[in-house]
Amino acid sequence: MRNESDAFDDLGPIDDLGPIDYLVVEYPGKSPTGEALPYLVDLVDRGLIRILDMAFVRKAPDGSVAAVEMADLARDGNTNLAVFEGATSGLLGEADIEEAGRAIGPGSTAVIAMYENRWAAPFAQALRRGGARLVAAGRIPVQDVIAALDSAEAAAAGT
Repeated sequence: MRNESDAFDDLGPIDDLGPIDYLVVEYPGKSPTGEALPYLVDLVDRGLIRILDMAFVRKAPDGSVAAVEMADLARDGNTNLAVFEGATSGLLGEADIEEAGRAIGPGSTAVIAMYENRWAAPFAQALRRGGARLVAAGRIPVQDVIAALDSAEAAAAGT
């Protein structure tokens, strides 16, 4: 039986949901510092996002991958993580842990967060009511945008 978080207990009608995303954030060679957590809590508190599930994964130096309990990370000195203790719905499973483990380096820890973009829910609802359907989505890393701007600037300087 899954341990549902308060955020997952009452999702409401499927048509009311905003887009749902996930991210995997690696902490190379260490555990999460907790420095970014106040910003995540602020997004939740302002109703911009809703955490649907959160999991931690650690990749040992030998390459083995295992889920890590938030309580274990808190014992490692990161007491800020306690705010998300119990924020699990069962949506993230063993396959997600393994996939995240393949993406991170040996000796690293990562957090996997699945969240609803509540800020976009009214827009998504209007699209659905209008008969629209999402056919593609993506995210462009900031480093790629900077590289493209640098390249465009260099090309313009060369002409």
